[in-house]
Amino acid sequence: MADKKEVLQKKIDELQEEYSKTKDNKATNVHIGKIRAKIAEAKKELVAASKKAHGKGFFVKKTGDATVALVGFPSAGKSSLINVIANTRSKTAQYAFTTTTIIPGTMLYRDAHIQVFDMPGLIEDAHLGKGGGRMVISAAKSADLIVFVIDINQIQQFEKLMKELNALEININKKKPYIQLTEQLSGGIRIEVNKSGLSEEDIKEILAGLGTHNAIISIWGRVTDDELISILSERAIYLRAIVALNKIDTNSDYKKIAEALSKAHNIEVAPISATNQTNIGELKEKIYNSLGIITVYLKPKTGEERLMPMVLGKGATVGDAAKKFHTALANELECAQISGPSAKFANQKVGAAHVLETGDTITFIRNK
Repeated sequence: MADKKEVLQKKIDELQEEYSKTKDNKATNVHIGKIRAKIAEAKKELVAASKKAHGKGFFVKKTGDATVALVGFPSAGKSSLINVIANTRSKTAQYAFTTTTIIPGTMLYRDAHIQVFDMPGLIEDAHLGKGGGRMVISAAKSADLIVFVIDINQIQQFEKLMKELNALEININKKKPYIQLTEQLSGGIRIEVNKSGLSEEDIKEILAGLGTHNAIISIWGRVTDDELISILSERAIYLRAIVALNKIDTNSDYKKIAEALSKAHNIEVAPISATNQTNIGELKEKIYNSLGIITVYLKPKTGEERLMPMVLGKGATVGDAAKKFHTALANELECAQISGPSAKFANQKVGAAHVLETGDTITFIRNK
């Protein structure tokens, strides 16, 4: 007897076949919308069934200023890499599945404490739970940045990883379109803003297929029909990522390969050798910059040279730094003295709205 996952997969295959055979015209618009919605719902059930069959998953306790997950296939070099960039000793070997649980470490860079997770290796059909893949991906979603660790001699690994993530409606390095949907008791579907690239008929079909018949919707960014279904169903995940192209010591064409991969997928690529510790500094810099953080330094007004590092998000202001230090300080702040990249000159006096940059030194001045 077929289990629930097999039944659901068969249902998805049948719906996708029906969808591909249905001609797209005004007479079939509503029917096509319903098929797409049914496919989305069946995929959701399949993922839930896979999750139930493979346990509760990994528990990941987040610490530090930001979190990075090393994701890749077995033997891509994730464990070797975390041993180099973080304060840990993850087991390494020349065979698959050396790492069977999540190994945490800490990378200290520009005075930021960046938590790094060595994730168990993924395999094909991980999105269905094979090899514990569903649990690994679920844990990786909590990270602030994904670092895909790819063996340069098996470059097809990247395409396979993207396929697994796309199957779970995880979008890499894409900006989530801003969509506002307000359901109503009556009045049908009213589209106030439509910058999606979809026709109003398409949007109404999709909403009808999802069971929404009365609503006001505004879409402020381009989106495909499948993306819209995913977002409205609250299943879409958007994550930032870069690639650590590993084992370049075994391939002299690594520069061309890295450039081609970056261009084809619009993603930052750091060619490295974890074993030889080649270009590890460049990788750390890419990780830091991709996390969207800055490090500034607080200097007491007393003239002491002791500086306290503080990690903030890019675009943070003097006011944000004061608030993070202490709420009372933010309320009493008059101005600040700034030295560093964002200052026009040393000890420049600025207000709370001044935007900070990495390396700035700040001395807060309270109202008298």
